[in-house]
Amino acid sequence: MSFCVPASPRQVVFALHAHLPWVRHPGQEEHPEERWLFDAITDTYLPLLDRLGRLRDDGVPTRITLSLSPTLLGMLTDPLLQSRYMRHLERLILFADSEVGRLRHEPQWQRLAVMYRDTFREERRMYADRFGGHLVAAFRDLAETGVVELVATAAAHALLPLHTTCPEVTAAQIDLGVEEFQRHFGWAPAGFWLPECGYSHELDAPLSAAGIRWTMVEGHGLALARPAPALGLRAPVVTPSGLAVLGRDRGLARVAWSTSDGYPGSPEYRDFDSDVGFELPLEALRRILPASQERVPTGLKYQSLGNIEDEPRPYDPDQAHATASTHARNFVSRCAEWLASENPPDRPSSLVVAYDAELFGHWWYEGHHWLDQVVRQMACEQNGVVLATPSEVLTAAPVLQVAEPAASTWGEGGYHEPWIRGENDWLYRPLQDAAHRMVRLARKRHDATSTHLRALNQAAREILLAQASDWPLMMSRGTSTEYAIGRARGHLVDFNAIADALESGEIDLDWLSEIESRNSAFPAIDFRVFARELDATNKNENGAAR
Repeated sequence: MSFCVPASPRQVVFALHAHLPWVRHPGQEEHPEERWLFDAITDTYLPLLDRLGRLRDDGVPTRITLSLSPTLLGMLTDPLLQSRYMRHLERLILFADSEVGRLRHEPQWQRLAVMYRDTFREERRMYADRFGGHLVAAFRDLAETGVVELVATAAAHALLPLHTTCPEVTAAQIDLGVEEFQRHFGWAPAGFWLPECGYSHELDAPLSAAGIRWTMVEGHGLALARPAPALGLRAPVVTPSGLAVLGRDRGLARVAWSTSDGYPGSPEYRDFDSDVGFELPLEALRRILPASQERVPTGLKYQSLGNIEDEPRPYDPDQAHATASTHARNFVSRCAEWLASENPPDRPSSLVVAYDAELFGHWWYEGHHWLDQVVRQMACEQNGVVLATPSEVLTAAPVLQVAEPAASTWGEGGYHEPWIRGENDWLYRPLQDAAHRMVRLARKRHDATSTHLRALNQAAREILLAQASDWPLMMSRGTSTEYAIGRARGHLVDFNAIADALESGEIDLDWLSEIESRNSAFPAIDFRVFARELDATNKNENGAAR
């Protein structure tokens, strides 16, 4: 076992994972679930692009690791969703302006309506004029100028360890995820974000075969590796196939996402649940409600978490930002202490903290300011701690211990329970049956052309989208349950109907076109991704896939 001392022995990897399931409904002008995308753009992606751009322009050393899922990339570049988002922004501006008038006699509340109106106007300017609606190109620009390292992930965000009974499908999720990354950004990714941080040893070979250099696992997945890592979470390990694996520190990451014992629960911060969309009379909401008149969150949240005896307390952005700056100093100090504790100065030391990107701005409104301050304060500290990407960590410490991480996720309990419960376990048998059927179709009809080629490509889309980890997680949590069940079942029904039509030779072109329009993810998909030869290390000694 040997180790290489890095040029900067104390490195913090700050990783963000941006993902949303495919929520494109062309047949319905105002579909509620499309708001997931619109809210994420407004609350998270636009502010993140703005903050990172300002850090770059100010000359602040900024190295953030960012994964963007293929389904999210597809939606961000979809002309229909782009135009719908602009209409959504316009409605937000009109509604916020009406709120400014409604609150004209209550200045402490009106200033918040003015803040939202001005914020929405600025975001319209950013989206339409500064970025031209092309947010993916804006992220690519940040990567090309050294601010972020962009990372690939699975095509439809499947929790990969739950699909290894059909290795061809697991490999297809990985390979197509890499291909979609290359299509959008123009280069091959070095890293791969495992959906839900879900790892099992069966993923080692297909990730390496796809050209991936590194990935991340939850901390206990690395801590329980075999053999035990000599440096614990302080340095990556390398698997038998040559894949470098970094371990996420859950404890330190928790302080920035837990509302019970972390920063986001501080009373100065904005109350996520206090949205006027659920508080005002319907008449006051007419500018923002969908045609169904169903109540929806508007993004205008006026209260802070520090309500006293159920008395609404106006949110104070200045006070909240001051608190976020204090919390940023605390976080930078904690990182330095973690890296310095029990660590000889002549050994490499890296700390990995990773979050869902939507935490920042959407769930934790002040999160963008906090992140900005973390980066700026880390650049100013003279404690030897610097931000780094996983690729930079590996460059600094190219000789690593060989070990095999343990199966793990970042879900509740650290394993697979949230995705396999009584509410959702019914899903996996039909998913497995469909997966094996897709592989058989791909191998049997490898030379398909014309209509059969279209049908096979659509069948591939349907099985991938059905495998998204989002659907069983929603069922488990009881959030948007009917929608999640409908989507999972709908994709399986469409897949099997297409497979039946292929086997009968009778394909209705109008019917196929309707499905293609509805589920148009992965426009460059080639169904043959399910028929590729697996790496020999992923087969047993008799040549059959494990």
